[in-house]
Amino acid sequence: MPGDLYLGLDVGTTGARAVVMDATGAELASAKAAMADFGPNLRDPQVWWQATCRAVQGALAQVDRNRIVALAVDGTSGTMLAADAAGMPLADGVMYNDVCTDTAILGSIAAHAPQTSAALGPTSGLARALVLQALGAAKLLHQADWIAWHFSGRMVSDANNGLKTGYDPVVGAWPDWIAATGLDPALLPETVEPGTPVGHITVAAAAMFGLPPHTQVIAGTTDGCASFLATGAALPGEGVTAIGTTLTLKILSDRPIFAPEYGIYSHRILGMWLAGGASNSGGAALLAHFTAAEMAALTPMLTPAQPTGLTYYPLPKPGERFPIADPALPSRVSPRPASDATFLQALFEGIAGIEALGYARLAELGAPALRAVRSLGGAASNPAFTAIRSRTLNAPLQPARSDEAALGAALLAQRGAG
Repeated sequence: MPGDLYLGLDVGTTGARAVVMDATGAELASAKAAMADFGPNLRDPQVWWQATCRAVQGALAQVDRNRIVALAVDGTSGTMLAADAAGMPLADGVMYNDVCTDTAILGSIAAHAPQTSAALGPTSGLARALVLQALGAAKLLHQADWIAWHFSGRMVSDANNGLKTGYDPVVGAWPDWIAATGLDPALLPETVEPGTPVGHITVAAAAMFGLPPHTQVIAGTTDGCASFLATGAALPGEGVTAIGTTLTLKILSDRPIFAPEYGIYSHRILGMWLAGGASNSGGAALLAHFTAAEMAALTPMLTPAQPTGLTYYPLPKPGERFPIADPALPSRVSPRPASDATFLQALFEGIAGIEALGYARLAELGAPALRAVRSLGGAASNPAFTAIRSRTLNAPLQPARSDEAALGAALLAQRGAG
């Protein structure tokens, strides 16, 4: 219905953001809150919740709350906490980038997890779950699960957040091998596909936020998947390139792709699969040679339609995982031309070449041919770099609708309620 509104919540490592979207996908309101405003311990789940409440109230204050139809939450992938039977945290959360140093836990996972599982490695969610189990938890929840529980009263997770904890998105279940690692499977939450209706908002939450009792709570996703959805990409073959410190590529596929040697796993979303990989190239490789101000000054001197003929592979330091899996791969940025403008253009061409090779690698592994690319990150706004990428990718570069993960969560809420 045209009057319907959808609420998306993005909970990160330092703050929370809420967005209200209408049925056309237009953002009508947004608000954010810093976790530091509620205490110095950013691992405290109660701090997460207080920041979420402020962001939600701020966004809802700008619209007619009675028009909210559904809401969904995204959180940082792999961040977990232990909760008692009433949903109360038993300790601080264990963050997505916390490393497990218990060799017995890591060894047990390695002995039983398939080689294609995202639960392998010292930063896996499953390793965190095995550590948290010792607290005597009734449930082990992901960050987004716990925030959504405040709205629905149900401890339900989604396949995207569960991926690093060992969830099998192909089968659609927690696999039997998890028990062999020593984790009690009963501690894991019920898990559904992102966008699945979980239930209606609780009476307490409806009263707290002034929301109608028929507001639906929709299973959410990770922050990375929500950011992808926010760009507007929705068809197989549509990719999103994020040019930040590193170069991250994601593409919607009609089949799952698992290639751990390249760090590639697949999330189930929108009835399709979201696969991607991350190169060590990107912004850090550029900043190894030029400051942002120097690049801006040199850009008007570049000639994107006239390739330099140099074949660079810019890396900030040796080592690459995708699209080439070689931990010792050297950065190739020579010979260096006398002109700084030519050198910068060659760096841009090299990164564009890595991007093209990345999408080609995904296609080689089973992804559909690239049909369009949306871009995120500061470097993606450089006009010369954009022209070079367009020529190199041989695919249209389309504008991203948004880079706000909270909008992606709102879009997921709309799909689930639809």
